Amino acid sequence: MAKKLSRRMQTLQAKVEDKDYNPIEALTLLKETATAKFTEAAEAHIRLGIDPKYTDQQLRTTVALPKGTGQIVRVAVIARGEKVTEATNAGADIVGSEELIEEIQKGRMDFDKLIATPDVMPQVAKLGKLLGPRGLMPSPKGGTVTPDLAGAIAEFKAGKLEFRADRTGIVHVMFGKVLFSPEDLLVNLKALQETIDRNRPSGAKGRYWRTMYVSATMGPSIRVDVSSLRDLKMNEVA
Repeated sequence: MAKKLSRRMQTLQAKVEDKDYNPIEALTLLKETATAKFTEAAEAHIRLGIDPKYTDQQLRTTVALPKGTGQIVRVAVIARGEKVTEATNAGADIVGSEELIEEIQKGRMDFDKLIATPDVMPQVAKLGKLLGPRGLMPSPKGGTVTPDLAGAIAEFKAGKLEFRADRTGIVHVMFGKVLFSPEDLLVNLKALQETIDRNRPSGAKGRYWRTMYVSATMGPSIRVDVSSLRDLKMNEVA
C-alpha cells in the first residue's frame, strides 16, 4: 500500500510542475519548499547512464564546493611521527596513530571525515568493515589517503565532499544548505556538474546525463534542465 503523503507535502508538491526547470528557478523553488522545523540541506539526485557493476563505469570522486557546505566538518587523522604534529597544527579535530585505530575499533565515531597517510593504511585496512558502510574509509580516490595532510584538512573543512554513484548509477549529494541564496546554491551545483563531467567513466556509453533532481531534505523533488546547467559557464554564476 502506498504511503499517504502528509498535508504539508501535498501542499509543497502542488507548487512543483512536471517540467524541467531552469537551474536558478529550480533552486529558488527549492528554498520555497523548505518548510521543515530545522535547517534543511540542499540535495541533488542525479541519474547517469552508467552501470557501476562494471569497473570502467564506476564514479567515485570529490568536489570542492566554492560556497562551502554550510556544515562544520570534524576531521580525524591517523598518522605517525611528525605527521601527527602536522595534522594538529593544520586544525584536525582528532589525531592519533595505533591508539586511534583501536578506539575506532571499539566504536569511536565522533568525526565526519577520516584522513590517513599512506604508511598507516595497512593498519587502517582492518577498519574497513566498520568504516566502509558509513562512507568513512580513507581512499586515494576520495583524497583521504594522502601525505599532504594540511592541504586535505583545509579542503574538507572548506567544503570538499566525496561522492560516488550507487549501484543503480545514481549520485546523491548534498551541495549546501537552504539558508544559502539561490545564486550560491547555483555556484555549488555548477561545480558538482563540472566535476561529474570531468570524471566521466571511460566505459560510459550513449547519453551520460539522464535526469537531475534537486530538493530540500524534507521537500519535494524538482527536475532541473541539465542542458541549461551545462551550458552555463562558471564565471557567469560565480
